[in-house]
Amino acid sequence: MKIIRKGGFFMLFLLLLSPVSPSYAKIFYSKNEALELAFGKDAQVEQLSLFPDAQQVAKIQELAKAKLDSGLFTFYVGKAQGNILGYAAIETATVRTKPETLMIVLTTNGELRNVTTLAFHEPPEYQPPERWFEQLYKRPLAEMDFNKGVDGISGATLSTRAAVGSVRKVMAIYQIMVKEQGKN
Repeated sequence: MKIIRKGGFFMLFLLLLSPVSPSYAKIFYSKNEALELAFGKDAQVEQLSLFPDAQQVAKIQELAKAKLDSGLFTFYVGKAQGNILGYAAIETATVRTKPETLMIVLTTNGELRNVTTLAFHEPPEYQPPERWFEQLYKRPLAEMDFNKGVDGISGATLSTRAAVGSVRKVMAIYQIMVKEQGKN
């Protein structure tokens, strides 16, 4: 069988038939770059691997208002001269159909200090800007809720909900697994 190509019509025809979807994936920071942002260039970073038991899982899920996806959770603990600088967690959540990955940094007291978007795979207009995250800083877990003063963003509703859910989960894990267990 011979294929006749005139004026690129055949290639255009193939492109129209193939399921092409635009790629919006954007990776902003690697894990090492993110941890340097969180704790500084000279900080030592240790991993704190946590394995909540059934009772702890129930408490975490109640506080976070979300299910845990895994039986393992990792905090990155930043230290300088033997003192803890804070705790960072890297969380990935599905927004609509694609993931957003955030680094959530807590103070030594479990207060939200910073949120940095590490990767965002949805269209860019759905990504919450850095200034949006600022309203969450220093907000207690009990008030980390759209019904309690957290403002959403029109057009980025799912992204902001996923972000708040990730922050709530990290704060709840800290409260139950680190603070109550005396690991800080």
